[in-house]
Amino acid sequence: MAVGLKHRRAAAPIITVAALAGFCMAGTPAQATEGGASIYLLGSGGADAAVQPPVEGVYIDSTYYVYDGSVDADKNLVVGGKVAAGLKSTIVAQFVTLLWVPSTNFLGGTLALGPALPVAAPMVNADISVTGPLGNSISRTVRDSTLTVGDPLMNASLGWTWDKLHLTASGFVNIPVGHYREDQLANISFHRWAGDASLAASWHDTQSGWDVSAKAGVTFNGNNDYTDYNSGNNFHLEGAVEKTFSPKFSAGVQGYWYKQISADTGAGAKLGSFEGEVAALGGTLAYNTVLGRSPTTFRLRVLQEFDAKRRQEGTVAMFSVTVPLKMNLPPQAEQPAQ
Repeated sequence: MAVGLKHRRAAAPIITVAALAGFCMAGTPAQATEGGASIYLLGSGGADAAVQPPVEGVYIDSTYYVYDGSVDADKNLVVGGKVAAGLKSTIVAQFVTLLWVPSTNFLGGTLALGPALPVAAPMVNADISVTGPLGNSISRTVRDSTLTVGDPLMNASLGWTWDKLHLTASGFVNIPVGHYREDQLANISFHRWAGDASLAASWHDTQSGWDVSAKAGVTFNGNNDYTDYNSGNNFHLEGAVEKTFSPKFSAGVQGYWYKQISADTGAGAKLGSFEGEVAALGGTLAYNTVLGRSPTTFRLRVLQEFDAKRRQEGTVAMFSVTVPLKMNLPPQAEQPAQ
């Protein structure tokens, strides 16, 4: 994704940088795999998915994320080691990604590296079954919320450009050192190692103003030693079509499809293989400006999920601000307009 110089358009860096975090949806308390939660941030691979920063430097992306979803009362998820029904959750989070571009000619492409860190306030309501000392089970409604720091991510990407075509390979590793709340429903940390490998392509025509992008990848999940839950691997596919209407403004449509491709295992997988699936469709718009002497992009994404199986279904909203902290401009490069 790119931060533009003068009339070049900017976009949020990989959060993977997730595309951050896919970010990761790091912390939605219910979407298949353990707790139904996907470490990859669904919706992050939209417009300009394969467009890398045009010059070497250091960039920062701050993404504010809101998810509101639920699952029917007659469907269960395993959350915090407990079987929960009628789950409803809301997460408000901020994901900060620092992106370092040390070279625009590494193996013929642009190399980008950097960490990402989520801070979030998940809020969960669920009906859970509790077994007493005599073996009797009762159902009760539990509410849980917290403000916490999630697992950090280490991101890397390598992108190439051929005229209007951009191609980027990217990946991230989830490092399980965040604040994990044992036996609690509301968590943003996953308490497991995980990694993601993705490939994105963008047809980015600055003359016509059209951008057509797609991104596909696989998330590889490890085992949560505390709950003995080994989450299955996931496939994610995203696409977007966006039109630039002026040097400052662009808008378009985007969507995603998520499917778990291997079974959950371990003693903690009380509902069996539990392979989930969901799709979403929505819109995106971006506004490009200059703050001080720094080209800055503001981007909004809103998507509605549908056709969910064995995971929550809800509404996703993301607001991102991307700005360069330092750009190594060549001597002849034109400075950003004031």
